[in-house]
Amino acid sequence: MEMRDIEVFRAVMRAGTTSKAATLLGVSQPAVSQSIRKLEGASELRLFERIRGRLVPTPEAQALIVEVDRCFAGFEIIEHRIRSLKSFGLGRLAVASFPALGTGFMPRAIAAFDLASRRAHMSFQIMSSREVLQQVSAGQLDFGLMADELSVAGLEHSEFLSVPGVIVMRRDHPLTARRVIQPRDLVEHPFIALNPEDASRRRLEQALAKEGKAIRAVLETPYSNSVCELALRGVGMGMVHPIIGLDYLERGLVMRPLSLDIRFTGLLVFRPGMPLSENAKALLRVMRIQMDADLKALRHALSKAAAV
Repeated sequence: MEMRDIEVFRAVMRAGTTSKAATLLGVSQPAVSQSIRKLEGASELRLFERIRGRLVPTPEAQALIVEVDRCFAGFEIIEHRIRSLKSFGLGRLAVASFPALGTGFMPRAIAAFDLASRRAHMSFQIMSSREVLQQVSAGQLDFGLMADELSVAGLEHSEFLSVPGVIVMRRDHPLTARRVIQPRDLVEHPFIALNPEDASRRRLEQALAKEGKAIRAVLETPYSNSVCELALRGVGMGMVHPIIGLDYLERGLVMRPLSLDIRFTGLLVFRPGMPLSENAKALLRVMRIQMDADLKALRHALSKAAAV
């Protein structure tokens, strides 16, 4: 089994046809077809059905492409790392965050970090907590920010932030008249819920169950950002990470505290045995300063709401 044949297989799966794959790879269409036949022979798998002259992927091909993409993603990261080292040397930072802290907070922290004055180059990615965990484990990141919904066994980690969730809604929602949202409010109105695997949702459901109540979820979504966007459009109300809620106040989203203390926890994760560069340490210091500022702004916003 040759790597080139696997590359051709990936191109066909991505392009959809052998002709488009041939163009993508800069080879002839017969060469693509020959590589596919070789791969099928070497693997003893039927990867495509031949229907009216077209290759239709089999379930085996769909399963294989997941692993192939994972393999090639590693190569692409290595290539990117080589280019960065050529251009920027060891001054490059690679950091990733889960969306709750990645869309608003981290850009503020990075701006305060001032890359230009430090002559540093940075790769910053927003991805799921699972992807952050995988990339830190693989040594592809200096450090990552993730939620506490997954085990971090085998990695160095520390708590970066633990804050109670808040309830968000549109300005015309009937609950805007409340200073604090009570459990009974959550079950009497359409609720936009985070996905069932989300740790904060599980905590909310457990706390409500103790009071004999359950949320009436009209929609589930994985990220607090999506809950805020949907709430702004009147789909319902939802519980979100308060730092995300803070980012939406200027757009008219209303945020209220919840009487239940349902925590959103963010973890810093590091690969053991990989000391942080001075730039990484400096960025962490700036992140902590920025978070202090964000929490101060959050307390101010909630105190204004309480005075209404």
